Amino acid sequence: MFVCNLKISKTTLSKIFLGIIFLLVAILLFFTMYRLFHFKTFDTVPDTIHYKEVNTITANHYTNVLKTVHEHLDDYVGQKISFTGYVYRVYDLKQSEFVLARDMVISSDFQTLVVGFLCEYENALNFSDGTWVSITATIKKGEYHGEIPILEIEHITKIDKPNDEYVYPPDDGFVPTHAIL
Repeated sequence: MFVCNLKISKTTLSKIFLGIIFLLVAILLFFTMYRLFHFKTFDTVPDTIHYKEVNTITANHYTNVLKTVHEHLDDYVGQKISFTGYVYRVYDLKQSEFVLARDMVISSDFQTLVVGFLCEYENALNFSDGTWVSITATIKKGEYHGEIPILEIEHITKIDKPNDEYVYPPDDGFVPTHAIL
């Protein structure tokens, strides 16, 4: 029978233990860094987003979307949207422009304020003020007393006044996702 007597002091044992821990941490760090830089384990958002679908804006989130698009215009340029409103004009608009408007209730006694997107449409004069329309349009940058989003209308249809004609101020609970309404 073979017997081996091995004496290891506490300092030698602690050095071996710390060496093993250090080696395990180094191996774990190496594999983590390798996976991070060599594998596509996470999704990335491209710098340019190509929009294929049309996002419909409803009366429930109309002012939230309006506010978000105005505040983060660059994130929404090129996106297609669809919604309804009435034609509203002010004196300094071009003949090819109008505001696709909604009345936003601002007080408990139904005082309202006109809110909406500025739209461009070649045949805008075919639609008189107060006419309710449904549009499909693309968001672009434009100028009207500063930089604002302008909707370039691709399709427009006259409609009857909807039951949900009023909208309400934006709420703090709305969390936009960039480039997706």
